[in-house]
Amino acid sequence: MDEQQFQQRTKALALRVIRMADALPPRLAARVIGRQIVRSATSVAANYRAACRARARPRAMAHKLDIVLEEADETLFWLDMIIDADLLPKERLTDLRREANEIVAMTVSSLHTLRTRLKSREIT
Repeated sequence: MDEQQFQQRTKALALRVIRMADALPPRLAARVIGRQIVRSATSVAANYRAACRARARPRAMAHKLDIVLEEADETLFWLDMIIDADLLPKERLTDLRREANEIVAMTVSSLHTLRTRLKSREIT
């Protein structure tokens, strides 16, 4: 998967989370969690876009990817909270959870590759 495809995927995740948050019930907890998950999911997309722009500076890219990873994991946390608080049924969030997990896994892999390359440059 290339950078542009991954950018589209992170943006699609953010848009899906926005729509999901709009479907939450009109309760205080749902409003608070809804704001948090929208913030974290949109941050995934925004920071991955910034990471792509930092490509010429590998350390800046690694920093942004760390943020992507943190925010994607936070998005998973909020999805679990929505399920655990019975705000939406688990079945309705299965695809979103799977996509967020895949984004976490791909980001971990990218960070590992980038850090390996950075270490080899420092040694030589």
